[in-house]
Amino acid sequence: MTMLQYAIALLLLPLASAAFIALFLRRAGGPAAALSTAAAAVIAVISVMLLLNGGHFESSVDWIRFGDFAIPIGIKFDDLAALMLVIVGVVGFCVHVFSLGYMHDDPARARFFGGLSIFMFSMIGIVLADNLFMIFIFWELVGFSSYVLINHYHERQSASDAAKKAFIVNRVGDWGFLLGIIWCYYCFGSVNLTTLAGLTGDESVVCSKWIPLLLFCGALGKSAQMPLQVWLPDAMEGPTPVSALIHAATMVAAGIYMLCRIHFLMVPDALSVIMWTGTITALYAALCAIVQSDIKKVLAYSTLSQLGYMVAAFGLGSLPGEPGMGKLALTAGAAAAMFHLTTHAFFKGLLFLGSGSVIHGCHHEQDIFKMGGLMRKMPVTFLTFTIGVLAIIGLPGLAGFFSKDAILYLAMEKNPAVFGILVFTAVLTSFYMIRMWKIAFFGSARSESASHAHESGLSMTLPLLLLAALSIAAGYSGVFGKLAGSIVHLVPEAEGSTHTTMVLISVGILLIGAGSAWFFYQAASTDALEEKSPGAFGALEWLKESFDRLYNYYVAKIQQRFAMLLNFLEQIFLAGLIIRGFAGLVGLVGYGARALYAGSLNAYVYWFLLGAVLLWAFAAGIF
Repeated sequence: MTMLQYAIALLLLPLASAAFIALFLRRAGGPAAALSTAAAAVIAVISVMLLLNGGHFESSVDWIRFGDFAIPIGIKFDDLAALMLVIVGVVGFCVHVFSLGYMHDDPARARFFGGLSIFMFSMIGIVLADNLFMIFIFWELVGFSSYVLINHYHERQSASDAAKKAFIVNRVGDWGFLLGIIWCYYCFGSVNLTTLAGLTGDESVVCSKWIPLLLFCGALGKSAQMPLQVWLPDAMEGPTPVSALIHAATMVAAGIYMLCRIHFLMVPDALSVIMWTGTITALYAALCAIVQSDIKKVLAYSTLSQLGYMVAAFGLGSLPGEPGMGKLALTAGAAAAMFHLTTHAFFKGLLFLGSGSVIHGCHHEQDIFKMGGLMRKMPVTFLTFTIGVLAIIGLPGLAGFFSKDAILYLAMEKNPAVFGILVFTAVLTSFYMIRMWKIAFFGSARSESASHAHESGLSMTLPLLLLAALSIAAGYSGVFGKLAGSIVHLVPEAEGSTHTTMVLISVGILLIGAGSAWFFYQAASTDALEEKSPGAFGALEWLKESFDRLYNYYVAKIQQRFAMLLNFLEQIFLAGLIIRGFAGLVGLVGYGARALYAGSLNAYVYWFLLGAVLLWAFAAGIF
């Protein structure tokens, strides 16, 4: 088989798995799980194989044509796609294996694994797409599969509400994304990524300025950036493996991947907006994470914050086409964002699956203040979870240190204000992650669930061990170079005294944040911040809820009332005056016409004479 045939097989395999489960295995949880997991294993193998073979190729055919307008569907494989495919394939396979144990007793297991397969199909479609129309089609399929998986426990009202919220909020961002695609086609006459890379720079600044900002709206929704970040914490209502696959490693990373795909469309104004959006999101989410007690929601806000880091890194990058950089080459900011996306996929996938192991071992308890003492009861989970925590807070030698260090170095070189905010955010990250880690794993059990906690089985611990190894290895340039090809060489590397400075800054961040959390949370039965500083705790709680309250106010007081006004006008003017009014007029004319047919010869003679007089008057010019 050629590389193109392997890529096509990679795309169609999860679709075939989902279709077979939907048609024949809806009530057969075991076979459905085995089929979906086998498909994920093949996807992981093919992804690695395509990566190792290297090379670039493109192929496209017209899917729909209307005259001169055509919507193509095609495949674009390069270093960027190869890297993202490995992330989706490896993390997706780990999640499938983990789910074999986690969802073993779930009565809707077949529907769950079918949803995982359709998600894998949608995500691979985004990665391999060679044009913006195709990206948008699979973009919406990802939204659909996310809705299905978040709503897995649909009998719970909270899960249904979370799924609807995620679907609606993402549609807001996707509306801007679609407008950007249409505007791009209007300006350049094409949405093919390779064609656009050769055309950009020849059009007007006004045209080029708004296209990337509208396309960025899609990333605002999928990557949960402010002000569209409200759906991600609520999405934790879905099963924990879903949180690991969709809301930590792959779907939320699609926005970052899409930005890197269109980096050649960027202009300074757009990059500045993107940079500050990511920076503010990173800080906001880190502040919200401090007051969370649900282990999954701590990780959800952590994901928001790390995605903000990636978006900020992309905005900090140089413009394409600058000296020493070809149009098709990734910018330094895009490369740093992809570097952190890769390491984050592994250690955040590890943390989410680790939290799933904790929840499963504690009999579905999610409150960290009702845990404790898990270090001894769940040693494998504790070890791997600890590696994930140390990776995200930037311990030197682990993957998160290298990728976050690259972003901080880029910020220090490009924008001191952003650098200061990101450093403070990193301190907060160390603080809330060590807070969660210490409260959950150390001390004594603080509930019946924690006292009877047990280690998970092999199907759940083996993926943890694999992701823990990747959370260490993915940060080293040799390993990452094999994964990312030429991308790693664009990541800024500090040298000499600057390198020493960055290492000292990273160690200082780690010591301040982690040390503060370790000594501040001595008694883990209650939240020390709430007890010692209720004002600060309340302010952070208000900050966390502020966007939801604002949107609820808008819907209830503005949107709903505007809808009621439109309904009133429709009832009075459209349904009443126009439709019923004209219907009444026609009925009146018909009633009058019926009255003419009286059945009396004398009446017909009078009407005939009246008609003759009127006709004569008209012919004589009187009218």
